[in-house]
Amino acid sequence: MSHLPDLAPIVVFCYNRPWHLQQTIEALRQNPLAKQSQLIVYSDGPRREEDQVPVREVRAYLATVQGFKGTKIVLSENNRGLATSVIEGVSEVLEQYDRVIVLEDDMVCTTDFLDYMNRALRTYYHRPDIFSVTGYTPPIQLPPHYPHDLYLAPRASSWGWGTWRDRWQQADWQVGDFEKLVKDKSLRQRLTRGGEDLWPMLVKQQRGVIDSWAVRWTWSQARRQAYGLYPRHSKIRNIGTDGSGTNFTFSTSAYGEVLAEGEVRHTADLQPDPSVIEAFQRYYRLPWKVKLKNLLKYGLSIFFLYNLI
Repeated sequence: MSHLPDLAPIVVFCYNRPWHLQQTIEALRQNPLAKQSQLIVYSDGPRREEDQVPVREVRAYLATVQGFKGTKIVLSENNRGLATSVIEGVSEVLEQYDRVIVLEDDMVCTTDFLDYMNRALRTYYHRPDIFSVTGYTPPIQLPPHYPHDLYLAPRASSWGWGTWRDRWQQADWQVGDFEKLVKDKSLRQRLTRGGEDLWPMLVKQQRGVIDSWAVRWTWSQARRQAYGLYPRHSKIRNIGTDGSGTNFTFSTSAYGEVLAEGEVRHTADLQPDPSVIEAFQRYYRLPWKVKLKNLLKYGLSIFFLYNLI
């Protein structure tokens, strides 16, 4: 039987990085609300022979996890990959709960992350124009006049995020309207309001070059002209950009955010600010080197990709 719980369940997806997972779980445990929150962990199975040992280490650690209201560990015998794990796992949890908080195994949060996320999920529950909330914010320069602790952007974040069942059920994981996007520039522009990297990412997704649940989720949000909710200061730091990840196979310090503790004012009637969205778009603007790489490596028309025609 479905219900709207006092606190959203926390869902963590992990694979073969025991050290990163421990940092993620330990940071969550430091939240005062952890003891009142249900933790559900999806542990993916090994893809290669060399993954057998680290996956066993991950599962040995998971067997020791305490500090939550309840802990459920879901073990996959086979390797499902992150996209399938997230789509099916979140869908499964949202059959029981009306809302959810989701992290991957390399997201370190502040000690008030759960309080912030649960407040956001309660405050904006009745806002159909908000599809998701997140504890992460990219290092954009907000306008000096901007008065709020939160802002809306036409993009979903996959780094420490949450959503509601009725929004998640609107996702089309097959992107059945992709051919319509190909022919309709105005629809593509709906997507690229959240960053010009999104359209080439979706093209690669549909061509089987990448396997991204996040870009499909962002399009499900964009096609309804809905928004993601972001904090002014980040409550999530990605520690997986050290070359250890499946998606981040290179090392970078570009995402080393300084985390911000402290209460956030949740303005119920918060509206999108054009100057904030413009700053957000600037951050996700692709360098010409990346555009050229897309053209040369994938044979994609640069005019088609970047909405110049």
